[in-house]
Amino acid sequence: MSLEPSSRACLIGLALFAAAAMLAFRLDNYELQVGTSVAMLCALCLAWNIVGGYMGYPSLATAAFFGIGCYADAIAQSQGLPIGVAWVCAAVAGAVAALALGLPLLRLKGHYFAIGTIAALEVLREVSNNWEWLTGGAVGLNLPMQAGDPDSVGRFFYLAMLGLALLAFLTTYAIDRTRFGFGLRCIRQNEQAAAMVGIDVFKYKTAAFVCSGALCSFAGGIYASMVAFIEPKDAFSLITTIEIPVMVMLGGLGTLLGPLIGGVFYVILKEFVWANFINLHSGILGLLIVAVIYFLPAGVMGIRPKKLGSLWRRLTSQRLRTSP
Repeated sequence: MSLEPSSRACLIGLALFAAAAMLAFRLDNYELQVGTSVAMLCALCLAWNIVGGYMGYPSLATAAFFGIGCYADAIAQSQGLPIGVAWVCAAVAGAVAALALGLPLLRLKGHYFAIGTIAALEVLREVSNNWEWLTGGAVGLNLPMQAGDPDSVGRFFYLAMLGLALLAFLTTYAIDRTRFGFGLRCIRQNEQAAAMVGIDVFKYKTAAFVCSGALCSFAGGIYASMVAFIEPKDAFSLITTIEIPVMVMLGGLGTLLGPLIGGVFYVILKEFVWANFINLHSGILGLLIVAVIYFLPAGVMGIRPKKLGSLWRRLTSQRLRTSP
């Protein structure tokens, strides 16, 4: 009996997560740090995909929720809460912030919504810069260092971030398989038509925004604990909020495996360009990304083996005709 495409994608994803977890005891400290960064980006991509991929709203608030999670975790730990409880506080803070921001922003559409989310990011960064007694201002906040040797600490945060990415993956799979995911896809296709068939459009949009915000803030909490220091320009980074949608587009919008593939592909591409073109890496990376998106508008997940096979046959037949 053949499995449905979403079930096959879920099994492939679970196998990838299992392989990544087993690598935790074989990687050195530097490799663990790289793996943690990749897992964090995959978690953020999966979280963004709920709003930007399934629902079709171009959110640029990823870094806003990430920064809220960073500061919520830092403040919670400064009050003596355990690290795990602080992470939960970060996720709750992100959900509450997403609800508060979503109520006005989700009434906007298209580029108006995108501009509104960027404005929210800039406002939060300025608030964290000036609210010194709570956030430390531009000086930032220090967090307690995790006890243990570098390898064990690196392994702990690697597995924690990988677990969050797995949670985001399973959440996406659940959304994809339920009426909620169907409703989000209907909203992406035609919001008015979705409302006419009985979908509570605003309720669905708000729920998706809150879910995405909670996952992004959870990632921010783990990141803040890992680096043990947080400041506004690092927590509320405009570059991060732009890179995440690019990664998802590279992998495939509104798909289960697309955010994972896009996140890993982007990191590999970025490291390759940095290592070989250190003086021109930003320009070359941008050109490569534009080229990939232009030639693969549906992302890597849009590549079909049959299309590749037909393209290869055309190229080989043309080569045979032109050969003497």
